[in-house]
Amino acid sequence: MQINVSRLLKEAIGSTRDYKVSGNIDINGDGNKSKVEGEVRLMRTNRGILVQGELDTGIKLTCSRCLNAFDYPLTLKLEEEYVPSIDVVSGAPLSSSESDSFFIDEYHVIDLTEAVRQYALLAAPMMPLCRENCADSGSSRGRDLNRERGDRSVPTTDPRWSELTELH
Repeated sequence: MQINVSRLLKEAIGSTRDYKVSGNIDINGDGNKSKVEGEVRLMRTNRGILVQGELDTGIKLTCSRCLNAFDYPLTLKLEEEYVPSIDVVSGAPLSSSESDSFFIDEYHVIDLTEAVRQYALLAAPMMPLCRENCADSGSSRGRDLNRERGDRSVPTTDPRWSELTELH
């Protein structure tokens, strides 16, 4: 997901360009690539290029209850500023004291891959569930309660306390 910004870097501050982007990115770092699509707006700033956009993707997660893998859709709202590493007019290297910035490479190309990967990892839930009423496999000695019960709801109380529920 690369965009050449050499022309935009030569334009006045506030100049914009809109792009449709599409690509495959290995978000989890496991070799499985996720399709990423959307639109971005690039705006020339006094320091570099501001990238803003909305991208749709999905990642493969493991359910925190049943431990089954499932696809999780994500919509990312991207907003990052990229700073040049080389002057677009003279070709001279530029020094930057910001180590946490994204950089425009020596060919004046912005690569959105790392920013999209970071945004997707931050948007993913910490305790993902394959579905809202997922049954916990921890208490079932390895059996998949989702398959055994179908879509029936999981009991919320311990059966040993069932007689107390009748004491209203």
